[in-house]
Amino acid sequence: MNELSGFRGRVTSLDGTTVAYERYGDGDGPPLVLVGGVPGAADGRALAGLLARGFPVVAYDRRAHGGAEREIEDLAAVLAAAGPGAAVHGTGTGGALALAAAAAGLPVGPVSVYEPPHVDAPLDRVSARVLVVDGGFSPAETRRAARELAAALPRARHRTLTGQTHEVAPHVLAPVLAEFLAEEFRAEGFLTEDPGAGTRRS
Repeated sequence: MNELSGFRGRVTSLDGTTVAYERYGDGDGPPLVLVGGVPGAADGRALAGLLARGFPVVAYDRRAHGGAEREIEDLAAVLAAAGPGAAVHGTGTGGALALAAAAAGLPVGPVSVYEPPHVDAPLDRVSARVLVVDGGFSPAETRRAARELAAALPRARHRTLTGQTHEVAPHVLAPVLAEFLAEEFRAEGFLTEDPGAGTRRS
């Protein structure tokens, strides 16, 4: 399958809501679920296309209404469809949802987040390894919040992307995520090679 051509599927959330998703790439490694920052849309297709060169990637439509609890249930259904050991990346409010889901006990692999707003979840319950990323040109308050978030999480690291703002360029973010995921997946015994090599710019 061409990594830029997504397989479309649907899952049913706990309350009966149908959640549409797209799966990119055909690798055998653990999948990555993208949680977009805009409810009601499966954004992040450009990022999905880049990362799918090394990992199966799933992007899904977040519901526009329903609250955090329902959104966690939606993510749980998508994770079940994605397969065991799935990693999660969230941008903006998607990052807050990813961390809330991890704190709620969803079976997630590594988690990465890009400039999430305030996370209203017990961060000490997040057992996954987490990469917290911000942009070097983002406001100082945003960058400080990212550093504080990384410090509050039990197993987190922080990374700043030089020259980036909240509207991060997919081609800049993708190799950073690929490196993080490859490292974590190798540590867990899922990978023996580096699948992120194809996302790096020559």
